Amino acid sequence: MSGHSKWATTKHKKEAIDKKRGALFTKLGNTITIAARQGSDLETNFSLRLAIDRAKAANIPKENIERAIKKGAGEIKGAQLEEIIYEGFGPGKISIIIETLTDNKNRTVSEIKHILDKSGGTMAGQGSVMWMFKRNKSTEDKFIAKNKIKVDDETKEKLQNLFDILDEHQDVINYYTNLI
Repeated sequence: MSGHSKWATTKHKKEAIDKKRGALFTKLGNTITIAARQGSDLETNFSLRLAIDRAKAANIPKENIERAIKKGAGEIKGAQLEEIIYEGFGPGKISIIIETLTDNKNRTVSEIKHILDKSGGTMAGQGSVMWMFKRNKSTEDKFIAKNKIKVDDETKEKLQNLFDILDEHQDVINYYTNLI
C-alpha cells in the first residue's frame, strides 16, 4: 500500500509541476509571437530579443521559440492572439490591472472574472482602475501605482492566493497592483 501511495503522491507533484511549466511555456511563446509581429529580426526588434532571452532562461526548446517567431511573422497560420487589459479590484479593494494574451477573448474574460470573484474581488469597467496608474517606459514595468495601499495580514494572504492563481493562468502575462 505505501508504495502505491508514494507513487500517487509523486505522480500528483509531477503533474502540478508539468502544468505550471506548460503554462509558462505558453505565456512565453505567446509573448514571442506578439513581439515577432513587429519583425523577426533580432537586431531591430528589441521586444523579440527580450522575449527570446526570457524563453531561453526558462529552458524552452529551440523549436518552440522558432515556431512562435514564425507564427508571429505570419509564416504559420493559426488562431490570432490579442492583447487585452482587464481592470479590477482584489480583496481589500486593491486595484489590479491584468494584462493577457489570448486567442479567445470570451473565454479569457469569463475566466478572469471568475478568478476575481472567487478571490473576493470584482471586475471593473474600462478606465475605472487605469487612472490610478501611470505608464513608466524607462523600466520593464509598464504600470506604476500613483498611490500605494497597505493591507492587513489576512488580506495579504487572500491577495497572495489571487496572485498565485493569476500566475498559473495561461493567458495572464502580467498584473500590476497598488499594494505596498
